[in-house]
Formats: sequence, structure tokens, C-alpha cells
Amino acid sequence: MLRCVHGLLIKPTHSPGVIQMKTNIQAVIFDVDGTLVDSVHQHAQAWQDAFDRFGKCLDFETVRNQIGKGGDQILPTFLSKSEIQSFGDELKEYRGKHFKEVYLHKIKPFAKVRDLFEHIIDTGKRTAVGSSAHSDELDHYLELCGVADLVDVKTCADDADRSKPHPDIFEAALSKLGETPSRTMVVGDSPYDAEAALKINLKAIGFLSGGFDREWLEKSGFCAIFANPSDLLQRYSESPLAD
Repeated sequence: MLRCVHGLLIKPTHSPGVIQMKTNIQAVIFDVDGTLVDSVHQHAQAWQDAFDRFGKCLDFETVRNQIGKGGDQILPTFLSKSEIQSFGDELKEYRGKHFKEVYLHKIKPFAKVRDLFEHIIDTGKRTAVGSSAHSDELDHYLELCGVADLVDVKTCADDADRSKPHPDIFEAALSKLGETPSRTMVVGDSPYDAEAALKINLKAIGFLSGGFDREWLEKSGFCAIFANPSDLLQRYSESPLAD
């Protein structure tokens, strides 16, 4: 039995975390860290190292729960205004250099990323990425995943004044795609992806691969939850991306 919710036809499903919707999705915007590459732990460790270097001793899990935001949103979470003015820029610069030197080479792609992109393209949809990473890191990740040649649009920290949970990065991706929110879906792993998407009326699919628990992701507004790219590919026909 179908029921109508916010103009979408919803069909009950026995698959946990999945709401099947009649959609007209023409483009998919992917987050990258925690969504396409297994990098959340490394980013959290780099931030913890950086805060420790500047005299701020923070619990690892507390820092990890902020990954998905950019530095402009992470710093005010842990530093006072005076601390940000005093050493905020220096801390961010150190973290970026430290991450590339110590952690970047340890990051691996999740399985089946290229297969998922190829399948999406085969169904007539375009692909984009919207990441809080800087352009050089983003290019590295796309090469790592083997999808650099399959992405129609790239947006990153360099394209936005504010990082997630603000919607700037997704707004930039929509603009480059020339698409509307009703014809576009976001795929991400953090609550901040869902928050950013919902602020501009984008629907979003969540992955558990970033380490955030299912309940938090559901409360943040994801319309469907999958384990990772491989799981979405395997169950594509019952996902909100299916025509």
C-alpha cells in the first residue's frame, strides 16, 4: 500500500533503514570522507594531534563526532573566540600539513565505489562530489576511488564560505549541475551532510561507513540508510535512487 508524504509516494519495505520512494532523481551529490573513502579516523586523529600541540587535550571520540564539518566549524566547537584569534589559523595550518604528512597515505577507498558510480551513470543520472576537503585532497581521493573520470561536477572547501552543516558546498554543486533540489539526491555519512542537505530541501541517503550510529543518522534526516557504497549498489533497486 502506497502513502503520500511531502509529495512523495512511500512504499513500505522490510529492509531496515530503507524508505522506497517514487522519485525523479537526475543527479547525485556524494560526500567523500567517510562516504567514498575510509578516512574519518585519520581526520579525527590529525585534529586531536593538532589541538594537543596547542595545549587543548581533547577526547578522541569527542573530536571524531565532529568530523564531517570543516575547520571553520570545528574550531568554534572547542576553542574560545580569543583562542581562535590567537592561534586558530596556525592550528588549522598545522593540522592540514600534519594530516598530509602522517595520515593521508593510510586512507583507503571503500569497495565498489567505481561500480556504484558506473551504475548510477548507466541509469541516466549525473554525479557530483561535495566535500569539505580542499581541492588537492579531493582530487587524490577521486583517483584513489577510481572515479575521477566519472564525476561531472566537483565542489570542495574552496567553493564555499562555510562548511557543513551549512549548505554552501551543496549549493555550489547544485549550481554547477544546473539542477534543482527536487531532482537531486545527496549521499553522505555524517549528520552534518543531512543537516546541510535539508537546509536547501535536498533529500539525502546515509551511510554507516563513517562510524556514526544509525539512530543519530535517522534523527538528522536521512531518508534511507545503507552500510556503505557496496550495500547501496547491491540494494539499488530498493533505494530512493531507483526510478
